[in-house]
Amino acid sequence: MNKLYYLFIAAAGMLFSCQSQTQTEEVQSDSTAVVLEEGVQMIPIQTPKGEFKVFTKKVGDNPTMKVLLLHGGPGMSHLQYANFKDHLPQEGIEFIWYDQLGSAHSDQPEDSTLWTIERFVDEVEQVRAALGLNKDNFYLLGQSWGGMLSMEYALKHQDKLKGLIICNMMSSLDEYEKYAKEVLGPQMPKEVFAEVLEIEKKMDFENPRYMELLMEHHYPQHVLRMPLDQWPAEINQTMEQVNPNVYVFMQGYSEFGITPGASLKGWDVKNQLKNITVPTLVVGATHDTMDPKHMEWMSTQVANGRFLLCPNGSHFSQYDDPEHFFPGVIQFIKDVDSGSFGK
Repeated sequence: MNKLYYLFIAAAGMLFSCQSQTQTEEVQSDSTAVVLEEGVQMIPIQTPKGEFKVFTKKVGDNPTMKVLLLHGGPGMSHLQYANFKDHLPQEGIEFIWYDQLGSAHSDQPEDSTLWTIERFVDEVEQVRAALGLNKDNFYLLGQSWGGMLSMEYALKHQDKLKGLIICNMMSSLDEYEKYAKEVLGPQMPKEVFAEVLEIEKKMDFENPRYMELLMEHHYPQHVLRMPLDQWPAEINQTMEQVNPNVYVFMQGYSEFGITPGASLKGWDVKNQLKNITVPTLVVGATHDTMDPKHMEWMSTQVANGRFLLCPNGSHFSQYDDPEHFFPGVIQFIKDVDSGSFGK
């Protein structure tokens, strides 16, 4: 585990059933998507730099409840949602694992001009169309960076959505950075936080001491509330699969904000939340890297919102507080599907 994180920072910074024959034929006809194995489609994506393919895998089959999962990072993988297979299919909810361009099983072009919010939003829209998702069945769930991307997608394409689920992501990166430095950091021993900030000030992120401190005093408290040697293999693997070329370009190296020069610096959609009118669930966690109070506030700013607090959870609350995360997410999906949401 230690080696995994050191390697990551030194380098620069998750029951499968196929679609019906009719659906698959339609997807192939409309998008020339390549079907490799049961449930898997490599979907062609048009970009300013040419065509690339992204990985998707469908689990379950439901005509009115289909959830597309947007992973975090940027540059991580669908494996952060591996345990969704243990909860959603039993409730009759279909979901789709998806690796964004530059991640894991998808193509990984080495062109930083591709790593923009606008292009990722366009990619999600192309994936939606290829999978035959629409306003009668399409739920979009994003966590962390995926939550940011889901907000941006909704602001542009909510007419295609049935429901939106924003997990563990604030609507302002400046406010995230403020929370990290003023609330989370001071929870560490004073001398530890001072050392972390000094390393950040010097931009000495390849210093093994940085990850050593975070692994002892930050990750098991706010990323996944388990001892590091008990973290699920899927989470370790998604960390191992991070594409640093995407992650560092957009997010940077810091765990207490966005590194100066990273492309996401200053991102803020607080004042645009009121424009999201589709039914929306905002999921926060008491011990998250993101401020749960801000996320509760977000649920009041969208036109048709609900807040779910995972009291025992952190950033990966589907793993450290599944007792609250999954019932809340499942209830939201079913309430929207039945037409009872907001009534």
